[in-house]
Amino acid sequence: MINSRPAKTEHEILDVIANRYANMAFDQREIEKDKIASLLEAARWAPSSYNEQPWQYVIGYKGDETHAKLAECLMDGNAYARVAPVLMLSVAKKFYAFNKSENRHAMHDVGCATGYMYLQATAMDLGMHEMGGFSVEKARESFGIGDDFEPAAVIAVGYPGDVATLPDGVRERATAPRTRKAVEEMIWK
Repeated sequence: MINSRPAKTEHEILDVIANRYANMAFDQREIEKDKIASLLEAARWAPSSYNEQPWQYVIGYKGDETHAKLAECLMDGNAYARVAPVLMLSVAKKFYAFNKSENRHAMHDVGCATGYMYLQATAMDLGMHEMGGFSVEKARESFGIGDDFEPAAVIAVGYPGDVATLPDGVRERATAPRTRKAVEEMIWK
């Protein structure tokens, strides 16, 4: 694993978790298709409510129309990610297949599947960055996403690049010390 800034944890965790981070700088190397397949395989094995697996991913490779459409969906604050060799859009199916009732856990489950992808990417020395700053309306229009589905996030994937190439503001975020709330703050009181 390539992260030179692993998390400073309060308790022991797996190395792959400590080394996972939201990469913001990407080099331009093409990602091997088998590595993308491994990311999707990792997502496939994430837990979900009723084993519904409500996640789907739109995948664009640099130079294709899907990548260009996903790049256009990103808000200006995430423009730096447009250079990533792979852009994905995670999408949640909002209703259970078995009874057509609302799946109020769909976004949670999609996040979990994407989290599995993050860990797989980290283990393969790939960087990922998930972004909520995108036009949901443009994504719906560009990819024909109907009301039964909810666009969740755009995800940039690539080999980590040089943070010095990032624009001001983004570079500072990418190099800032990694922090998290204390474990005690996660417990409902």
